[in-house]
Amino acid sequence: MGHAEGDGIRRLAATSRPAEARRGRGATANPDGRFEAIRRESFDDGWAADTPARLRTVVTAERARTLITRNTSPDISFDRSVNPYRGCEHGCVYCFARPNHAYVGLSPGLDFETRLFHKPDAVKLLTAELSAPGYRPATIALGTATDPYQPIEREHRLTRGILEVLARFRHPVGIVTKSNLVVRDLDLLADLARDNLVKVAVSVTTLDPGLARRLEPRAPHPAKRLEAIERLSEAGIPVMVIAAPVIPSLNDHEIEAILGEARARGAREASHVLLRLPHELDALVDDWFAEHYPGRRAHVMSLVRQARGGRAHDAEYGRRMVGAGPYADLIVQRMRLARSRLGYPEERLRLRTDLFARPTDQLSLF
Repeated sequence: MGHAEGDGIRRLAATSRPAEARRGRGATANPDGRFEAIRRESFDDGWAADTPARLRTVVTAERARTLITRNTSPDISFDRSVNPYRGCEHGCVYCFARPNHAYVGLSPGLDFETRLFHKPDAVKLLTAELSAPGYRPATIALGTATDPYQPIEREHRLTRGILEVLARFRHPVGIVTKSNLVVRDLDLLADLARDNLVKVAVSVTTLDPGLARRLEPRAPHPAKRLEAIERLSEAGIPVMVIAAPVIPSLNDHEIEAILGEARARGAREASHVLLRLPHELDALVDDWFAEHYPGRRAHVMSLVRQARGGRAHDAEYGRRMVGAGPYADLIVQRMRLARSRLGYPEERLRLRTDLFARPTDQLSLF
């Protein structure tokens, strides 16, 4: 990694892993989290095996006390969310949730995609929180930090269990995913959709399989995501396509094509998120570019900073999702024009809350 400049990149070089060991992973290194008191450094002592062992995925149970997380951000359309998993095996190098792994003493790098946590009590916790006398319904966002349909969902089925709870309570839910595994739950989603209680947002970063493999190595092929949009739409489930993240000089030329392909398959809404690089993500993405696209690295990072007030990340409400300045404004204009030309409805679908009801066991007495 010595070809990249800057203190952040030198730090990542000290925690890099051999390419063979991290094949199929997104991050190029495993830097220490920002809260760690010590710093690790890898070095060759001559005893390493000729063929380094592949990094394996390790899943650990996390005993959470609550499941619903609240927020007061005016940038997003929901005030509560649920994430049944911590970390994500999809390995998207740009994932803004990577820095969260530092809160549990792990690296936002390779640890984020190989050392995962599942919440086995998710169904019980959610049932208890929705049953509380003072609870008032509003749309729950499912999968705002890590993908609820990442590969380990096939085994743990926490997302399926959460949807079953929400269906019993007739509670509205918005799902964000980049996995076609979502179609496994068509029965539950179609049931919720009949009462206007669900919307699914499918993230399509690029239509280029080669780029997708580098950016998000264990996420489903772009064609599978488009197929998922089509199957969901055919089942009467409203779908939004998210062109995210828009990465300057890498995938920004695909915006209109992504929206067009999604619209042809039934998507009724479209949005975007401009690449944002909070905390350790700045150095991680910079290091990824140094390895995969060294010739574009400086230009990409320059445009990101132009749209973020000279920084890699701007946390200011109103700007953190879409940025500000000439480049960011151009992306917003292109999105608006593409939606209009392709016939996306102007009005966003609002989910119902008036059907919410706590299940009762009284009928079992008769």
